[in-house]
Amino acid sequence: MDEAVESAARQIVDAGLKVHRALGPGLLESAYEHCLAHELESRRLSVRRQVGLPIVFEDIRLDVGYRLDLLVNDLIVVEVKAVEALSRLHEAQVLTYLKLSGCRLGLLINFNVELFKQGLRRLVF
Repeated sequence: MDEAVESAARQIVDAGLKVHRALGPGLLESAYEHCLAHELESRRLSVRRQVGLPIVFEDIRLDVGYRLDLLVNDLIVVEVKAVEALSRLHEAQVLTYLKLSGCRLGLLINFNVELFKQGLRRLVF
């Protein structure tokens, strides 16, 4: 990964930790998404929320309902969860978003954990 991606990734992880420390586990996913987006924007990162990802099939763009939670600096996909445990299905979701977006790095963050590091996954496509 180039330095711009790594620098932004460090900022995302640090911002996620700050949000988790402030709010703790137990809230809805949308609350964490809003707070994380706000914190990232306050750090002067570009953040787009609920980005639609179409599939291109036979030169036709088809909207099939894929929406990634956050796209940071048009480089990093961030998928926010508030679930009991992350699964391979969640990881597959992020890998799908990476493939469709053309991004190489995705961060899967589950805020419903006692320790932030337990809910963090880094995925590379």
